[in-house]
Amino acid sequence: MTTTQQPLLPTYDHRRGTGSTLVFLHYWGGSARTWDLVVDRLAGRDVLTADFRGWSRSNGLPGPYTLGQLADDTLAVLTDAGVSDYFLVGHSMGGKVAQLVAAMRPVGLRGIVLVGSGPAKPAAQITPEYQEVLSHAYDSDESVAGARDHVLTASELPASVKARIVTDSRAGADAARTEWPLRGIAQDITAHTRMVSVPALVVAGDNDQVEPVDVLRDNLVPYLSQADFMVIPNTGHLIPLEAPGDLVEAITAFAPAA
Repeated sequence: MTTTQQPLLPTYDHRRGTGSTLVFLHYWGGSARTWDLVVDRLAGRDVLTADFRGWSRSNGLPGPYTLGQLADDTLAVLTDAGVSDYFLVGHSMGGKVAQLVAAMRPVGLRGIVLVGSGPAKPAAQITPEYQEVLSHAYDSDESVAGARDHVLTASELPASVKARIVTDSRAGADAARTEWPLRGIAQDITAHTRMVSVPALVVAGDNDQVEPVDVLRDNLVPYLSQADFMVIPNTGHLIPLEAPGDLVEAITAFAPAA
């Protein structure tokens, strides 16, 4: 696997393999390694994971950390990596970024998989009061652990994975950590999502408290012209960590290597 670090480009890992490249975009508080349990199950497949601007190995990059900037960064990484035939797999905030990238109709994009994605139309629960509380979810190791155990997950995770969630959530630059809850989560991108012309798969966790099944069904699917919808049982919001095997099955059925 090749790791690339350039001064103004997010750090990314590109593992060469077969088929269209699967490009993984992480959630708010995550990192490229959020996808490790998924990527490990995709032996031989061409995959690319990246740390968004302001997060993990990319936390030294300057802002802005807006969704639009993250979308532009994604396209820049793909160009730098020489990826020209690919699917985007975006989780939560990364799913909203994937919608913005797909709306630009870049050459080579085959489809998008939106996993517990931020919806095109913000849910009714996204009030200023909710946003203010959310902006403090990663203020300390203890607050991250509380969010992880009581909001983000619906199943028990190994201790090593639980520790990784805390480390990653605390590894964001301050401005990156607040950009999503105070602005990005409330951004209405329905006009962009309506412009997505490639097939889409929307994946929901049946016990997801962050992006519930009904929110994705009502606030995301209707704005996609070609969308399949599926629900993974016994999982919360952190689907790549809670149900990586089920997610891999869904991704490979939607985006086969051959």
